[in-house]
Amino acid sequence: MARKKRSVPGINSSSTADIAFILLIFFLITTSMDTDRGLARQLPPPPQDQELEDIIVKERNVLAVRLNASNQLMCGSDYIDIKDLKARAKEFITNPSNDPNLPEKHPKQIPFFGNVMITDKHVISVQNDRGTSYETYFNVQNELIAAYNELRNELAMSQFHKKYAECSEEEQEAIRDYYPQKISEAEPKNYGGKK
Repeated sequence: MARKKRSVPGINSSSTADIAFILLIFFLITTSMDTDRGLARQLPPPPQDQELEDIIVKERNVLAVRLNASNQLMCGSDYIDIKDLKARAKEFITNPSNDPNLPEKHPKQIPFFGNVMITDKHVISVQNDRGTSYETYFNVQNELIAAYNELRNELAMSQFHKKYAECSEEEQEAIRDYYPQKISEAEPKNYGGKK
């Protein structure tokens, strides 16, 4: 007698997709992602019904910050360490001793402050090499933003006796008029050779 061939039962795979989906959700939830790094920039509003004119900026009103492919930082005509950039930027923005080599001061009427001498025509021009590391570029941007933030906090504390973030919208606007953030990004160059 011939034996009957037994059929081998198949594996039930109806729940495989469910298990894969649950594992995917598990790994997405438990994986930590660094989301606190990046550059927060707010673009200026578009000009309203005004013709765009070429703006001529005096040389003394521009602080040139350059990064080469070796991640060396040049501020003005000096090579400096990144940790010194914030202090250099603060001095440039405020021009405390009215130095003729730093931005020119002129009077401006600002709410809460009255008629004050400010340097609102200053520009910090950042230019990097195509080979500059993102980390160095990011650190330079952080130092420049920190310079503005510290100046605004110091002004808020001296005028309103509270931090900039705790000031009302009108007070913050007056502080921004006093210390406008002017960071210009130039197109990357090849300072340190090809990479």
